[in-house]
Amino acid sequence: MDERGGGAAGGGSFVAVRRISPNIHRGNACHSTSAEVVAGSAAWIGRGLSCVCVQRRESDARPSFDLTPAQEDCLQRLQSRIDVAYDSSILEHQEALRALWHAAFPEEELHGLISDQWKEMGWQGKDPSTDFRGGGFISLENLLFFARYFPKSFQDLLRKREGDRSLWEYPFAVAGVNITFMLIQMLDLEAVKPRTLVGATFLKYLSENEAAFDLLYCIAFKLMDRLWLSMRASYMDFNAVMKSTRRQLERELLLEDTNRLEDLPSYGLLCR
Repeated sequence: MDERGGGAAGGGSFVAVRRISPNIHRGNACHSTSAEVVAGSAAWIGRGLSCVCVQRRESDARPSFDLTPAQEDCLQRLQSRIDVAYDSSILEHQEALRALWHAAFPEEELHGLISDQWKEMGWQGKDPSTDFRGGGFISLENLLFFARYFPKSFQDLLRKREGDRSLWEYPFAVAGVNITFMLIQMLDLEAVKPRTLVGATFLKYLSENEAAFDLLYCIAFKLMDRLWLSMRASYMDFNAVMKSTRRQLERELLLEDTNRLEDLPSYGLLCR
């Protein structure tokens, strides 16, 4: 998982989606819009993943929280998922990528796992596998979970249906990889034991629902888009929006009287 922290502060690649449709539709109706994918270089997403998270010194002292056997088992299973890198030579990974395409564009035939079509979803190039290094196979699983369990919200974000959108929009798929990476860091999931109250609180949810990480991912993605709109953000503001998303999620996870992730205020943003 060494590559997840990569990305120089002054360099890195991004793909921004410029909306060229003059009419931005609001509401829940389905509308198709035109977009073009523009490649450039800046320190934000893709190889600049590390800039969205708080950096800590190795000497920082942080408490650890004891786990119940059930919580420890759930954490280890989730960590095993996190450790799986995307491998384009593995059939299961290939099929998952095809499934993501069909969930996103059910009426459009995919020409191949390497195709310019992938740019329509917001990947940086014609081969999505090059973008998974920041989040691993679990980031693909997260996108698939989102598409299957909250298809309306997934399509709304993919097609940028809601709100007064920026001329230069965040690319959907690569933003999704960033969200996976941000959650792994926020919840301190690579530690043997949680060292933050937020991480310890999340393990309570995980022990009761093995899909808790995937569900929190959906909440985070929808919340990020809501903050993107409220901040009237453009692609250069992506890191600021991600930091705001993280802070809001941390606050909600620590609210009293929440017994499951469905009780979080931002869960109400999701639509099936």
